[in-house]
Amino acid sequence: MAFKPSRPTPAGNRPSGPRPGGPRPMNRGPRPPEHNINNFIRATEVRLVGDNLDEVSAAVGETVESGVYATSKLLKWADDAGLDLVEITPNAVPPVVRIVDYNKFLYQKKKREKELKSNQVKVDLKEIRFGPETGEHDFEFKLRHAKTFLNEGNKVKAYVQFRGRAIVFKERGELLLLRFMKELEEYGVAEQLPKLEGKRMMVIMTPKKSAAKKKTD
Repeated sequence: MAFKPSRPTPAGNRPSGPRPGGPRPMNRGPRPPEHNINNFIRATEVRLVGDNLDEVSAAVGETVESGVYATSKLLKWADDAGLDLVEITPNAVPPVVRIVDYNKFLYQKKKREKELKSNQVKVDLKEIRFGPETGEHDFEFKLRHAKTFLNEGNKVKAYVQFRGRAIVFKERGELLLLRFMKELEEYGVAEQLPKLEGKRMMVIMTPKKSAAKKKTD
């Protein structure tokens, strides 16, 4: 078989009595493989799949096709090909296996996982703060920032902060946030209408899928 789990080296003889420097750390042995492979496969019958069966056929000198086989037969083929029998779906009936180089199989699996992780888009929540007396120039300035954030795939949390008696102007803050939502219709969608929490009224905008393809005005 191609994959050979490492085995701990037996400790040599040493004089009896306490070990200098304290007790030896517990040796837990080698880490088991991620999959059942080779002689660790318990099922007596398994289903063989794979896209390399032509190569396996050439290595063993007979036609190898997808299908259900005795595990012992596939173990012999894997051994003849210098490869491993790897159980990839243990809960299937019968379990599904492949004949591959296990080390290469693990490398390709980790590579795919890394690529998937790198392709995931990180979404940040950007905050934009208004006051109930926000002027037109300040509103437009912050609106441009919001468009940029949504274009980049981020969420935008916009809120109006009321201080002291300014809470009496909550209707003004609501109108400001409704206008904010209206101006961003092309770029994002509000998760809900503006709501008041304490002395802060807020709304959260989620980017549209097409927004990232648009340019900021």
